[in-house]
Amino acid sequence: MPPSGSGLIGVGGDLGLDPVALLPVVTAALLYGAGARRMAARGRAWPASRTALFGLGLLAVVVATQGPLAAAANTRFSAHAGQHLLLGMVGPLLLALAAPLTLSLQAGGPAASGRLRRLLHRRAARVLAHPLVGLALFGGSLFALYFSPLLGLSLRNGLVHAGVHLHFVSAGVIFLWPVVAVDPVAARPPHPVRLLAVFLTLPLHAVLGLAILSGDRLLADGWYGRALGLEAALADQHAGGGVLWAAGELVGLVCAGLVLHQWMAADERAASRNDRRLDRLAATADAR
Repeated sequence: MPPSGSGLIGVGGDLGLDPVALLPVVTAALLYGAGARRMAARGRAWPASRTALFGLGLLAVVVATQGPLAAAANTRFSAHAGQHLLLGMVGPLLLALAAPLTLSLQAGGPAASGRLRRLLHRRAARVLAHPLVGLALFGGSLFALYFSPLLGLSLRNGLVHAGVHLHFVSAGVIFLWPVVAVDPVAARPPHPVRLLAVFLTLPLHAVLGLAILSGDRLLADGWYGRALGLEAALADQHAGGGVLWAAGELVGLVCAGLVLHQWMAADERAASRNDRRLDRLAATADAR
């Protein structure tokens, strides 16, 4: 049976629809759109590329929680693995690149912007903004889910199921936001630290994927075996391990490429500033 309240029963039937999970997506889209419109009304156009990235990030969440993938995730581990990659990595990465905090700071009034700035500089925000903290939270979540009774419990209990999804999105956001560093974050980490954090995710996905690929016991207390049969469920579980490994590595490499690009761009800006300073000094010396 599907988990009670998971969206696989009731309003959505077997279509995997989950109105509760859709509500925050719609709310975020409306708020982001309102901010972009406010910027346009002030004569400061918000980049369409960032709006598109935000829309794609929300779409990743919708694909993971609504429709065929969400329905299949209840009976196939491979679909479950794809679902969590969308929620934990793809969606948060796209949302981070859309710079919603920057939009909030620029589109909000002085009072609202001030409150947000103070919130971003609180001690808790500074701790969470460190990439290694996000890495520990994100990586620990993966192993805690797949190698503990939590996976089976989330499949049986709708509230736990929703909580796991919320946690994965939150952990992905906490890890990736300071790594891509498009928005202002407290104590912005230097590029080498951000790059190190990204590269440390690669062996995490490899170890997790290999452990699932080489395992001969079904996860989630045999939940998927009851839907597919032992042999088919084990083959599907191995496929899911491959998904977690390959797709996780791919997203990690994309993040590494983004950090390297930002690093080189920052070095170029610093070199340009230094050249202008030297030109001014030379002009001053010539004038004397």
